[in-house]
Amino acid sequence: MNLFEKIFNYQVISRLDESGSFALTSQERSWLRMMLEHPSANDAFSTGTREKLQQLLEMEPLMDIQEIILEKASSQVRHVYHPLLRSLRRMMMHGQGILVTYRIKHGGVKSNQSGFPYKLEYSMVKREWYLLWYNTRHHTLMSTKLHNIVTVEHKEIPADRAEMLRVKLADLLGSRKECAVIEVIRTFNAELSRILYAFACFEKQVAYDEETDRYQIRLTFQKDESEFVLSKIRFLGTRVKIAEGEQLQRRMRESSEKALARYGVEG
Repeated sequence: MNLFEKIFNYQVISRLDESGSFALTSQERSWLRMMLEHPSANDAFSTGTREKLQQLLEMEPLMDIQEIILEKASSQVRHVYHPLLRSLRRMMMHGQGILVTYRIKHGGVKSNQSGFPYKLEYSMVKREWYLLWYNTRHHTLMSTKLHNIVTVEHKEIPADRAEMLRVKLADLLGSRKECAVIEVIRTFNAELSRILYAFACFEKQVAYDEETDRYQIRLTFQKDESEFVLSKIRFLGTRVKIAEGEQLQRRMRESSEKALARYGVEG
């Protein structure tokens, strides 16, 4: 094991994350400069942001690899970027309300629904962007796929009203959260970076006990994401165990008993 692996893969990266800093290599800067030349960069960045990035990267060598890379035919995939992301982020940043028209699940369209946008989330399972917003007409928390939004316009609301809605939405989402503690089996401490990567899409805190030489990862997630958390735990296999989280432990026991029963072994 590399003696400095834990320092560079966890401690330094976590410190950079806490301070809002990023460590970029020269290859990443060159790649970014090349990507800024792509036509889709006009939709991904505002004009001022794109020009600022181009100015910062003008001394970097241009990674000219477009002519030597061939893309094989593949099945149709949904791209991570969505054209509405930039405008919705700007509305949330300025505390604006919205008038949204969107398609509903079983057909039909809901028109000009007034609300307040709170958060953009990306589902790693469905590979879809979702807008979390509060419907001020029906007083309900909504989760709408960006793919289903037909139109969205900003609507001015008083600053004190916007702050009140933020607090209300934070309380609503907080009541839907669950926590679990995942313990790394000491034999696999050297694979901490790989284990943390598996939980990269969740809010987490890492604690280390020097006396027992054990790492524990406290995960925070929405209740409807518990099955996705279990899939990540199963993927890691014997590297981890659920130290706290009664519901996750119960579901893991159930799936283990079903697997054993398939081979004629009683749990």
